[in-house]
Formats: sequence, C-alpha cells, structure tokens
Amino acid sequence: MALDAVKLEIDKSANEAISAIASKADAEVAEIISSADTEISAIDEKWKKKLKDTIDHLRRQELSSAELESKRIVLAKKKEILSRLFVETLKSLESAPENIKLEQYKKMINASKGMVNGSRARISPEEKVTAEDLGVSSLIKDSKILGGVILENEDGSIRIDMQYATILQAIWNREVKKLSDILFG
Repeated sequence: MALDAVKLEIDKSANEAISAIASKADAEVAEIISSADTEISAIDEKWKKKLKDTIDHLRRQELSSAELESKRIVLAKKKEILSRLFVETLKSLESAPENIKLEQYKKMINASKGMVNGSRARISPEEKVTAEDLGVSSLIKDSKILGGVILENEDGSIRIDMQYATILQAIWNREVKKLSDILFG
C-alpha cells in the first residue's frame, strides 16, 4: 500500500505537471494566435490603406487625363472654328462686289503712294478695273493674286503687298487672342 500511495502521489504529481504544462502551452498558443491575429490585422489595414491610396491615385490620374483630353478636344475645336472664320472672312473679302473692292483698292493705293514712286499695281485677273480706275501708271493681271493689290515701283524693286490674304493674316496674327476671347470667353 505504501507503494500504491507513492505511485498515486507520483501519478498525481505527474498529472499536475502535465496539466500545468498543458495549461502553459494553451496560454502560449493563445498568446501566439492573438499576436499573429494582431499582426495580420495590422498588415491587412496597411494593405487596405495602400490599396485605397493606389485606387485614389489612379482615379485622380484618370480624371486628370480625361480633363486634359477634354481640353485638347475643345482647343482643337476652337482652332478649327477660328480657322474656318479666317477662311470665310477671306472668301467674303475676295468675293465682295466690284464697286466695294474698287473703293478698298483705291484706299490701299492712296495710303501707299508716298512709299512707291511711279507705281504700278498687280491684281487678280478676275478684277475688272483699269489702271485709270486705281490711279496707277500701269496694271498687271497676276494669277497668283486672289484679291487685293500689290503696289510696286516701275522696276519692281519695291513692293507693298496689300493682298487680302496678307492683310488679314497680319491682323489675324496680331488680334487672334482678342478674337478668341470674344468668341469663347
């Protein structure tokens, strides 16, 4: 019996030791799991934030790209409208009635007479005016001219280009910004 009591005491002591070890192991496992869960949660939050930031960045980038493309399209359309306006204005000048063009040509020539002595005029072959009508010594029909006048001295060394296209282009280059502001705000 004394042996049974020792055996029981050893069994009891072993069971208590096993129970203590198991309890300690369970506590360590729970602590490891809790620590891992906390770390996983922190990593998950970090990646969620990074994903959100990346999505926000891509969204801003796409929006910026779309705005830029929109501005490019609007600018191209404005340029097209201005270009069409230039062409239509030039056509309007070139197709004006003969009496209006004659008055304009006379004003151009009178404004330039002091710069060119013994002047002759170059005009479109389509024009039905004479040198006398324009007040110049001679008149040359030039197929390169569509509208307006080129005034030159008798030897052709001095020329004053008053073609509609030349005058309109000069005004256009100087005033296109103002015109664009008027048309498009």
